[in-house]
Formats: sequence, C-alpha cells, structure tokens
Amino acid sequence: MTRDGLIEVNETKETAERVSRREQEADFSKPQEQPAPQAAQEAAAQNVAELPPVSPDASPLPLAPELPHRQDTATAERVMERVGAAQTRKASKKAAQKAQRDATVKEKSSRLQFTEEELNTPELETYIKKSDKAADRLDAAKAAIPKEKKLVGERTFDEATGKAKTRLRFTEQEKPINGGKAHPNPLSRPAQEAGIFVHNKIHSVEKDNSGVEGAHKSEELAEKGAKYGTRKIREGYRSHKLKPYRAAAKAEKAAEKANVNYLYHKTLHENPQLTSNPLSRFMQKQQIKRQYAKAAKTGGAATAKKAAENTRKAAKKTAEETKKAVAFVGRHPAGVGIAVAALLLFIMVSAGLSSCGAMFSGMMNGVLGTSYTSEDSDLVATENNYAAKETELQQRIDNIERDNPGYDEYRYDLDNIGHNPHELASYLTALLQSYTPQSAQAELNRVFDKQYTLTLTEEIEVRYRTETRTDTWTDEDGNSHSDTYTVEVPYNYYILNVKLTNRPINSFVSELLTAEQLEMYQVYLETSGNKPLIFGGGSPDVSASEDLSGVQFVNGTRPGNTAIVDIAKRQVGNVGGQPYWSWYGFNSRVEWCACFVSWCYGQMGLSEPRFAACQSQGIPWFTSRGQWGARGYENIAPGDAIFFDWDLDGSADHVGLVIGTDGSRVYTVEGNSGDACKIKSYPLDYACIKGYGLMNWN
Repeated sequence: MTRDGLIEVNETKETAERVSRREQEADFSKPQEQPAPQAAQEAAAQNVAELPPVSPDASPLPLAPELPHRQDTATAERVMERVGAAQTRKASKKAAQKAQRDATVKEKSSRLQFTEEELNTPELETYIKKSDKAADRLDAAKAAIPKEKKLVGERTFDEATGKAKTRLRFTEQEKPINGGKAHPNPLSRPAQEAGIFVHNKIHSVEKDNSGVEGAHKSEELAEKGAKYGTRKIREGYRSHKLKPYRAAAKAEKAAEKANVNYLYHKTLHENPQLTSNPLSRFMQKQQIKRQYAKAAKTGGAATAKKAAENTRKAAKKTAEETKKAVAFVGRHPAGVGIAVAALLLFIMVSAGLSSCGAMFSGMMNGVLGTSYTSEDSDLVATENNYAAKETELQQRIDNIERDNPGYDEYRYDLDNIGHNPHELASYLTALLQSYTPQSAQAELNRVFDKQYTLTLTEEIEVRYRTETRTDTWTDEDGNSHSDTYTVEVPYNYYILNVKLTNRPINSFVSELLTAEQLEMYQVYLETSGNKPLIFGGGSPDVSASEDLSGVQFVNGTRPGNTAIVDIAKRQVGNVGGQPYWSWYGFNSRVEWCACFVSWCYGQMGLSEPRFAACQSQGIPWFTSRGQWGARGYENIAPGDAIFFDWDLDGSADHVGLVIGTDGSRVYTVEGNSGDACKIKSYPLDYACIKGYGLMNWN
C-alpha cells in the first residue's frame, strides 16, 4: 500500500500494477503548467512515493469520477531491489550451510582416510579397523558433550543497494567446560558472620553449664557434617557434569594412539628393512608419533597422515643412505679410520665447550632411552629377591620325601631352576619404569607363578608279590600233616610323581605387556639395559688368553681336583657360550660365566653347585654351607670358584674356576671373558677379587 493506493507486484514477471480505485493526489503546493502529452506520460511513470506531500493547510478535495485501471511501472526499481535481496539471502544460506559442513568435518578430524590399496592390504586390516573404531568412539564422545545455542550475526553485502546488511541466526556449539558458573549468594557472607557471632557468645558461657556445652558441641558437629555433605554433593555434581569432557579427552587420546599405530605398521609394511632391529623399530615409532602429534595440532588427521608419510619416506631414504655408507666403509676402511680418528680428536678438544652439548644430546637420549631406569642397588636387590624364591622352591623339592612320607616310590620329572636376570629386569623396567624391591614384589610373584609350576600327583599301582603258605591237618589216625605252597598276593604300590615345569620369562612376557611395552622390553633385553655386568654377567676383558708355560704352581693343604681344571682348559677358545647356557636350560644367550662354571661341575657328576647368577645364587650357596674364603684367602685349591667385583660396589659381577697359584698370582679359567673362554691371572691381593667358593673334593 502506497500513498496513491494499493499496488500489486509480480516478482516473477517483474511487473507492478496499481489496482486501487482511489484517485491519485495532486500537488497544490505550487502552481504547475499543463504538461504536454509526452510530459504527461513521463509523469505517470514516476514513483508515487516521490510525489510531494500535501500541505496540512490544504482543504480536502471533492472525489473525482472513477478512473479506469491502468498499469503502474513506477515500481520497477523496487522490484529489482527485492529480487536482489532474495538472491542475497539464498547465497547467505548456502554459505552458512557450507560453514556448518566444514565445522562438522573439522570435528571429525581424528578420522584417517584410507585408499583402496590400503583397505585391501591384509596386514593393515586390523589396524584400520582399530583406527575407525577409535574415531567412531571419539565422534560419539564429542556428540555427548553438552551444546548451547549462541546468537551470531552475519554481515553480507547487498549489490542491489550497495549497502552492508547484518543477519542474525542461532548456531549450536559445545558448552565451555567452565561455563555456567554459579552466582554467589549475597546472603551467604552475612549469614556466616551471624553464625560466628552466635557461636562466640555461646563459647563465652558454655563453660558454666555442661549441658549447654554438650549441646553446642553436638550442634557444631552437625553443622560440620552438613557442610561436608553439601561440599561432597557439589563435587559429585561437578564431576558428573565434567564426565562427557573426560570421556572425549580419553577417546581423543585413544584415537591418536590407534592412528599412530596404523601409520607405524604401514611404515613397517612398506619398509621391511626396518623390522630387523628392535631398537630401530622403537626409534622409528617414536619419530612417527612426534610427527603425528605435531601435524594433528595444526591440520587434523589428514595432515598428520601426510606428515607420517613424509616420515616414512625419510626413513626409507635414511636406510638406503645407510646401506651406501656401509658399502663405502667396506671399500675404504683406511680412509674411514682416519676420519673417525680425526672426529674423536675433535670431540676430545671440544668436550669442554658448552656448544658441543647439543651435538651429543641425541646420542645421550638414545643411551638413556635403552638403559635400566632403576638404581643399581634396587636392580640387584630385586634380582636377589627373585633368586631367594627360586632357592625356596629348590628346598621344597629337596624336602619332598620328608614332607610327604609313606610312599613306596618318588618319581621326579624336574626342569632346571634358573632364569635370565636381564629378562626379569627388562620386563620390570618396561612395565614399571623405575622400581624398587617393594614396588616390584607383586610383579615378582606373578612372574614366578607363571614361570614355575610344581605338581605332586599320587599314583597307585596294583602289584603282586609271591608268598609262601603252609597248610596243616590231622588224618583219621591222628597223624599230623602239612603242605607248603606259594601264592601271588595283590597289594597297592604308592607312587608320588613330582613334576616341575620351567617356562622362560621370555616366552610369556607378551601375555603381560602391551604392544608398546613389549617393544621396550625387547630393546632393554637387546642392550642389557646398558648394564651387562650388573648381575654377574662376565668380564669386559677382550685381551687374549694367557699362556701357562713356565708357571710353577704351589699346592696348598686343601685337596683340589685337576680333572675339572683339565675339562675347563679344553673349553678355551669357545665364543658365545652356547653349549653352557643351553645346557643350563636357557633357550637364548645369557651372560654365561656362571653357566660355564656350573657346566664344569656338572661334567664331574655334581648336581651342585648349580647357579646362573653370581651374587644372588652362587655366593649364597657357598656361604650357607660355610665354604667361603674372602679375598686374601691363602689355601685355595684347583677347582675352587673365584668371584670378582669389577666396580667394587659389593656385588659379584663375574666368576671363574681356579687353576692354581704360584704364590703371588692366581690363575683361572673363565667363561664369558670378552664373550669367550680364556685363561687369565691376577695378583692375589687384586682389589676386584671378592672371594672364593671352596669345594670339598674329599
């Protein structure tokens, strides 16, 4: 409706028609000349809104005769303006929908996108499923976070009018984790002041009346209980409100872990050369994890996957360059040796400069990352605790017949008792990181129960023995007669079957560790925690075996055994110790100096002493029987055991067999001396000699 009447607008055809019967008003504010016919047509085309207003002092005009209907084209510009506004609103709506879709995609940034080739790879199928499952859980957890509606304004530019417009709409977004803070109660502080005032007044007079004092204390106790209950209710309510946020954070961490695991195994699948070394696999996975975390912060999972792909390519290129470098070293050993010597000289000169620290930080991190993290004393004490459990088990087996009397026969089927100390330490470090004997006790019990199984089974056999019997009788004449004969009489024969099963620790750690912990375990085991001698692992001496020609041995008063010395000397030159640690019962290499000594005693038909660790097993066996001589003991004999403490920390690190002494030096045969069997000698007062295990050969 306009000043000139009702106008019908057709936006589709972009036409306007005046349908009112009302006569258009004339402008009498100033005299007008009679327009020419052409001027009249132009005046009819003018927008009625542009007519000047009628003066308020003008008198009303009489109604004019009814005019016929005519088309009004003066609103063409207004029609175009409305059409342009409609198009602008449509474009704004599409832009808002696109922004909403982008926001949805951004929320699901944790989901990796897989190619057809990846989906059809059987080796990656399990990890793809885990990644998708973790992403689904993350999306569900994010959807469960409370939402709130927020009014936002969108500014758009209207090309038709040349003006900027603002459109308001509601958007849904996650409610902030600290949103909705409670408003403080304005009456709480005055109420507290009043309560304090009343309590002080009662305190001032309660000493005069025990009843008032008791009632007041009961009231204070009730108030404290009410405050405590209120505080707990508030804490529980807040914990309940934060539960979706905690679930989302947990799901996001799990999704990141699943994605990293997939990218890691994809790298191994595409680069088989990386799977040969547990240390390289571990370092490679850490590199992928860092690249993923860095990229996920900036660009989501797609960018993280691209970063991991770049890491894979870099690793592959590094492996190829390493092969080339090894080949180059093989072709030019002399030149490489000179270069290494120059580098070592440079390191020695630059060791005091602080700027050199950054050069070796990566190497130091690698060493620290593959080392046992516990204190040496805790490592040894924990190993001793486990060895004590094995000693108790051996004592229980030794006393089977005493503790279970009454059997006709005892049958034994026993595995060896012993373990690899580095397998135990690697397992505990991978699981607990830094540990003490107290914190590791529960795990020691669990590992021990899995390693050893002792079963006692009673068996009853029906056997027959021959008995002689005599029958006597008297005939009719009164004569006495007898008849002797034999019979087979059945009886029960009671047998106790004793069976001990020993599963090596390395065979079941995969049941107790996660995949990442298992990789750490393999790294620690391969490097021996960078402490190979801490459990009595051998000697680092790589020098050659010594010659005994010309040595004049001085015999003591104790009888020795030269036969076992001859057996030990025939083993000189063996490298790796496989005959000795496999004889002991280990299925892979261990630090084998103690196994070698036990093997030598076993070749003489002795079941004891039998030990695989020096400090926790060997020394306790000798000391518990009163067969121990400290350093400086003069009456040693061939075949005695000699124990060494290389770092002088009070714990034995190595053991060998005594050949004899010439009065000033002691000569030995040792296994695992630089990973070989060797003949060595030491001054009798050598500080690293811890003592001697004295054998009774009588």
